[in-house]
Amino acid sequence: SEGRVGIQGGSAGGMLVGASMNLARDGLLGAVVGEVPFVDVLNTMCDTTLPLTPPEWPEWGNPIESKEEYDYIQSYSPYDQVTKRRYPHVLATGGLADPRVTYWEPAKWVAAIRKMRTDDGMSLCKINMGAGH
Repeated sequence: SEGRVGIQGGSAGGMLVGASMNLARDGLLGAVVGEVPFVDVLNTMCDTTLPLTPPEWPEWGNPIESKEEYDYIQSYSPYDQVTKRRYPHVLATGGLADPRVTYWEPAKWVAAIRKMRTDDGMSLCKINMGAGH
């Protein structure tokens, strides 16, 4: 039913639900849960200081060396595609000690949604101070 659909995903699956939320027609989704969601894809893939970034370039693309790959990643990166609109309720979780998806990804994503949402829905972020991935 319209507005009663919930989606959930973790890590790269969190990227999928974030991208799906951005692409979903207005009012379709009621809730989105991203568990340690990989939602700041473009910034992460451009940060060579993160230990997992260079080894991931063959799979995700190298936006530093290729404008085409930069543009493609930006086109689906959930954080980069937050726009002024209505959003479903959102819960994003993270772990302070997560070496794969840094804690600031869900925090930045939720902050962007809070800033851009045009409704009074909930945008929640919970960072577990003792958890990893």
